[in-house]
Amino acid sequence: MIVTRAIFRTVALLGVAMFSVAQTADAATVNIESPSGRVRVHVSDESGHLTYKVTAYGKDVLAASPLGIRTNSTDVGQHSIITKVTRGKVAEKYRHYGAKRFAEHKANTATLSLLDLGSVAFADVQVADDGVAVRLRLPAQTGRKVEADLSGWRPSDADATMWVSELKEDYENPYFQSRLPQLTGKRLSAPITLKINGFWVALTEAAVKDYADSAVGVSQDGLLLNTLYANTEGWTTDAAVIQPWRVTIIARNLTELVNSTLVQNVNPAPAAELARADWIKPGRSTWQWLAIGDPLEDDQPQWVDWTKTLGYEYYLIDDGWAKWKQPWPTLEKTVRYAREKGVGIWVWVHSREVFDANARRNFFKRLAEAGVVGVKIDFPEPGSRAWSNWYEDTARDAAAARLMVDFHGAIKPSGTERTWPNVLTREGVRGHEWHITRYNRKLPAAHDTILPFTRYVVGPGDYTPTVFTPKELQGNTWSHELAQMVIFTSPFLSFGGHPQTYISNPAFGVIKDIPAVWDETRVLAPSQPGEVAALARRSGEVWYIAVINNEATKTVRLKLDFLKSGNWQIEDYADDRQNPASFMTGKRHLTPGESLEIPLSPQGGYVARISRK
Repeated sequence: MIVTRAIFRTVALLGVAMFSVAQTADAATVNIESPSGRVRVHVSDESGHLTYKVTAYGKDVLAASPLGIRTNSTDVGQHSIITKVTRGKVAEKYRHYGAKRFAEHKANTATLSLLDLGSVAFADVQVADDGVAVRLRLPAQTGRKVEADLSGWRPSDADATMWVSELKEDYENPYFQSRLPQLTGKRLSAPITLKINGFWVALTEAAVKDYADSAVGVSQDGLLLNTLYANTEGWTTDAAVIQPWRVTIIARNLTELVNSTLVQNVNPAPAAELARADWIKPGRSTWQWLAIGDPLEDDQPQWVDWTKTLGYEYYLIDDGWAKWKQPWPTLEKTVRYAREKGVGIWVWVHSREVFDANARRNFFKRLAEAGVVGVKIDFPEPGSRAWSNWYEDTARDAAAARLMVDFHGAIKPSGTERTWPNVLTREGVRGHEWHITRYNRKLPAAHDTILPFTRYVVGPGDYTPTVFTPKELQGNTWSHELAQMVIFTSPFLSFGGHPQTYISNPAFGVIKDIPAVWDETRVLAPSQPGEVAALARRSGEVWYIAVINNEATKTVRLKLDFLKSGNWQIEDYADDRQNPASFMTGKRHLTPGESLEIPLSPQGGYVARISRK
């Protein structure tokens, strides 16, 4: 067998350019490094097993991790021979709606041609300075049955600290801290963040299209293996099978982690008309459901007026509007009134009403004709291949109708918002809807401090932040709630609190001015998932600092070394130790290089706005 394999490999590789590999009689290893050489991937077919290893700055991040798909009762990737390597480069820059203004995609790439039990397959690899993406592709074959995903990650540290969420099909379980051996047998939802060899590492998938969403199972030997939880019986297809990218984000610090756009980068760019579409506009929104429940038919002008007073771009009319006495006439009247006030209207719909393609297009057409600018689509089914295709088709149909989209109750983001920039956000997170007294629900104190370094690393989240009503705080302070506005980024930033509580709040000036997207983000030194999250975000020449604390009283020191030279003014909103529904406020001048000593209450927070004097 070894002789046959060696002879075959020799014949297969004759004349192949750019095949820089290490070879033995029974194995080939393909080495690909990032543009700076910081990150390296080593793909091997030793003993027929297709695996990849990842190092960063010369340190191990992933041990040999499998690449595979089970189709037609055959494990592709278990009997593979690398026959050819084609290398390339990517260098591009594009507008990004999130933690920073622009995303840069610089990577070295390789496509590995494979022979697996006589069949052809391909492995794609992208290596960037912020991590690695790998996937398998299988050519079209009539009646192919996709049965299981066999790709995964094997952390080089078998006892790695991890920040994880157990699988819930709507992705609304809380995040918590654990260690790899303690998670054996669990099914986790990506993204997962680990600490490995001093690096912050996030694991997830990207470009989920015509393929099922994956959870992550934890085996006894520490392998994190993708599992098709919503398609346990698989599916049959005549089309090419393109596995979603298996992504490993690698960061030396938390600032690098939250600024990674690797998940978006490996998705296709949008069509030119979408890339320059002037109707796709990030913005902030009022929303009545968390505050009062169903929208009332006769108070819609009042909600528009509140939105105008706040200076927000949008007002979202949520579930319940279809039960009005005159739903469509009232909606159209509200849209006309809102347009006069410079406010755009978004409308809620259940996914079952827009699952059928014709029904969806007709509904979107009617919304567009009424002047609605965006649609919030709620309660999609678990992420099977069919529903994965539904997300793609819905984004396309919404774009054709010039509608922006918020997928609520959705699976995790996989960067497809790059291809469909009209999809401004999605939920896929346990947000403020879980912190509400009318359902007797309360979020764990540490959850908010973990989210910026897990779920929000891979894409925007519709957390619906910031409630000031005292009975709804449930242990949080006003400063904690205010900080949510800054920390939980979303290009469609839908706020959960009642507008009256914003307008009457001492922080009204900040509440009115906080943007939906940012030019720059830095994570400040006290930050530690599960303990405290402290971020500085810049919009133009104005910096906002936001801190969220867990359940422990503490004092943190924030160094303002990100400020440029000159004179600056700070206004801040700190915890009032005597009253959670209050602030300790201040305003003063400061200079770059100063530090702030911030006392934090349990479930407390802090917000500051820093602008030039």
